[in-house]
Amino acid sequence: MMLIMRILLFMTALVLLRREVAEALAEKQEQQANLPPRGWNSYDSFSWIISEEEFLQNAEIVSQRLLTHGYLYVVVDYLWYRRKVPGAYTNSLGFDVIDEWGRMIPDPERWPSSKGGEGFSEVAKKVHAMGLKFGIHVMRGISTQAVNANTPILDTIKGGAYEESGRNWRATDIGLKERTCAWMSQGFMSVDTKLGAGTAFLRSLYQQYAEWGVDFVKNDCVFGDDLNLDEIRVVSEVLEELNHPILYSLSPGTSVTPTMAKDVSNLVNMYRITGDDWDKWEDVASHFNVTRDFSAAKMVGAQGLKGKSWPDLDMLPLGWLTDPGSNEGPHRISALTLDEQRTQMTLWSMAKSPLMFGGDLRKLDKTTYDLITEPTLLEINSFSTINVQYPYITSSNEPDMVLTRKSRNVKEERTLDNHVMGLTSCKDDKTNGWVIESPDQGFDRVCWKKNTGSKYKPPFCLYKRKPVLTTNEEMVYGQQYKGRAHLLATDKEDLCLEASPSRKLTSQEMHSSSFSPCKWNANQMWELSVNGSLVNSYSGLCATLKKVQANVDSRGIRSWVAKGRRGEIYLSFFNLTPEKTTVSANISKLAALFFPQRKFSKASCKYREIWSKKDFGIAKEETISMSINEHGCALFVLNYNSLQ
Repeated sequence: MMLIMRILLFMTALVLLRREVAEALAEKQEQQANLPPRGWNSYDSFSWIISEEEFLQNAEIVSQRLLTHGYLYVVVDYLWYRRKVPGAYTNSLGFDVIDEWGRMIPDPERWPSSKGGEGFSEVAKKVHAMGLKFGIHVMRGISTQAVNANTPILDTIKGGAYEESGRNWRATDIGLKERTCAWMSQGFMSVDTKLGAGTAFLRSLYQQYAEWGVDFVKNDCVFGDDLNLDEIRVVSEVLEELNHPILYSLSPGTSVTPTMAKDVSNLVNMYRITGDDWDKWEDVASHFNVTRDFSAAKMVGAQGLKGKSWPDLDMLPLGWLTDPGSNEGPHRISALTLDEQRTQMTLWSMAKSPLMFGGDLRKLDKTTYDLITEPTLLEINSFSTINVQYPYITSSNEPDMVLTRKSRNVKEERTLDNHVMGLTSCKDDKTNGWVIESPDQGFDRVCWKKNTGSKYKPPFCLYKRKPVLTTNEEMVYGQQYKGRAHLLATDKEDLCLEASPSRKLTSQEMHSSSFSPCKWNANQMWELSVNGSLVNSYSGLCATLKKVQANVDSRGIRSWVAKGRRGEIYLSFFNLTPEKTTVSANISKLAALFFPQRKFSKASCKYREIWSKKDFGIAKEETISMSINEHGCALFVLNYNSLQ
């Protein structure tokens, strides 16, 4: 009888919590990104080939089944302007639909309501009628297709073609061909934001999106390894001026650090902090360290564009999916186990990441639905505070281990003594370890002289060479890139160091710079500054030597804690090991973290666990323990009702 009563009380609490979350979300969502945004994105299930019919079918399900749980945005991901014909793929050229001003417009075959110059207006109206907000994905700068067509630039302030210095400006005047997107080199390039025409073009893009009724823009290939801070600033300023509010999101987040993110967080509303997340355990596990770092840097819910900004752990690849970069729609179920899916959803919620579901909602099963609408997780994601990784836990496999910073460092040192080149913000003092060496003959060398972990290894060096330019290239770029150099692996091969990867990386992949045939491209241009930093011309980021850590992210145990808005404490355990493990935490230490001025006994604490649906009642021991499956998690709700 007591067990039945506990279950009934547990279920009643869930119903009340669902109602409170829905009411609170409705009240707060009106403010731009006041809470971590939540919604659905087409990429994980449709790649780039989604049609208007398929999109609206998914939007209808969001409206009917997920809107009351705070899922507000429905977003068309990339290449909605690309014609779905033989030969078209992610990095193809010549298949896009553009207007007379060089701006992307929807493919009319996939988006029939866009015919007659309507763009996404009709789709946005239908989405708004469902009570939802409409979003689109866009790439950096201007398309190669528009530059090749040399389209005029629209002046949205004066109307007509942009005119300055007595002439009309065109796409070739503003497109920076040496700064094409590293992983979509035939698709898009940066625009010169120092030119009035460059700014005018970006303004014309976002003015058009606002006129269509777009509420959310995911801007790709401008952040992480592809950082384009000038474009982010210009776009943010344009959005600030618009009468129609548009939430601003950045993607992807390869190599992002808190130092780098601090330059953009106040300009945007959400920004990715990893590469693409797919349905592999290694991708999920790779988020723990970076999430810890952003929480410690107090970046979660910081000031953003017209509201707040949120570090984004990427979409939730659950349910029916496609494959990365595929020309297929949804055709397979997520490869993550149920335990791994719960781990992902719990970490995303505890870290207050935006929650963007990626599966095809037309095949939404009950298990997945219950997971993404779990009321305690959504409560934590929206309203909890003091969300941090918690170090004071023990494990049955490592009974004496407490994950303090010191012990974590010891564990992380047990890795391969190997290093790779990577990128980071030039504000990071770890970048100023480069010096130039001039041998008696041959090329100068640029060498990394900071500690690499072994006094017996020679320094890591690259060979410096002035770029070989044609006469035309010298005329166009010579002055602009004066002082820049190519960096080669040897003094004999014509292979130059590239800063950013030529393909999109997943979350688990460590970015290491690579070499390719030398060409005139900003991604291969470097400058050694006076303070010893090696600056890349494509992203403005600096090169550093990073230690390769052998699977550090996919081992061990972790814990996160947070405080609820009613004073409850949330405690999560994560088992990243490939075997079942018992994880424990001390009740007294946990309470001291959140209630340092108050005294209590173990009898003061009542707790329950979400995934097992167990209500443990009053604590009988000083520790909370649970046996957790491999790659699984536990989530406790603790109430200290009798604190003195």
